[in-house]
Amino acid sequence: MVPAGALPDPTVGVELMDFGNAMRNRSASLVPGQVGETRYQISQPLPGWGKRELASRAAEARAGQAAATRDATWTELVARIEAAWLRYYVAGRELALSQQGLTLLQRLEELSLKRFELGLVPQQAVLRTQREITAQRVALLEAEQRSKGLAAALNGLLARPPQAPLAAPSEPPPLPERLDAAALFDAARTRNPEVQTSTAGIEVARAERERTYQDRLPDFSVGLRNDRPYEGKSSWALMFEVMVPLQQASRRAREREAEYMITAAEARRADAQARASGELGRLWSAFASNRDSLRLLERTLLPQAIATRDAARAALANGKVDFDSVIEAERQLIDIRTRALQAEQDARLALVEIERITGAPK
Repeated sequence: MVPAGALPDPTVGVELMDFGNAMRNRSASLVPGQVGETRYQISQPLPGWGKRELASRAAEARAGQAAATRDATWTELVARIEAAWLRYYVAGRELALSQQGLTLLQRLEELSLKRFELGLVPQQAVLRTQREITAQRVALLEAEQRSKGLAAALNGLLARPPQAPLAAPSEPPPLPERLDAAALFDAARTRNPEVQTSTAGIEVARAERERTYQDRLPDFSVGLRNDRPYEGKSSWALMFEVMVPLQQASRRAREREAEYMITAAEARRADAQARASGELGRLWSAFASNRDSLRLLERTLLPQAIATRDAARAALANGKVDFDSVIEAERQLIDIRTRALQAEQDARLALVEIERITGAPK
């Protein structure tokens, strides 16, 4: 930040002495050289010892704070995009499950109609199947609308038109088996974007404090002046000025303000660290809970529901159960798959937020 520590701009001035020309009985004039004496002057302010270096350090600290704010904004945007993509992905999976459930129910309807025509099942079985088909079509319509809305939201975050086509989402990477809680909490206290922004704010406050204390030293100024009397010989004058810091009360007030600014910046960082740790604890618990629920659903309940559905189908083929039992088995299987999908979504959303809070690189 060399420009921040550069010398102040010089000042140039023109002084017209006796511009009324009273001593020469002439008319007044504002033209240089047509007055009693014309003085041309240039002066250069010189900051006191170390002030230019401190100005450069303060500018570097402010630039670091701006960069930290930029990085925090980018991290927040990336997390929002990832969350929107995950919801869009899950909506697509829900749509596929709804379509699959509708197809299965339509097959059951065909079978129930055939058996009703043969007098093997009562009319209530056909009506129950048709009622379930209608309910599934409503669920399918809701899933389609939800998917369209999430696609528009994702396009908005990507600065694209709402109706812009999106590629089919690919499968996300598998969830981690476990998370290192100690490492995550340490990262939340050091690499969290808000913490880093607050830390940069402390550096700015410290640099400004050093500049304030440096104001105890005087500033200087050098100048050169050319005096040109009317119809006389010109001469040169060299000037040297010292700014004496006599206003002690105002200077001490600025110094106290600088100290308070550091205290406030440190308090903001402590608050950011506390909030990051608290939010991380909640998200870590949510991730672990949903991950365990997903494992239970996929490894235990889902195989049991599939076995129950298959057994109900076989029993229906042998005439041992009615259509209500098969429909209920299919409904339970769809519900378990939907619950597993919801648990996976919640776990992945918690993981995205954990990465944001810990400042994980993208």
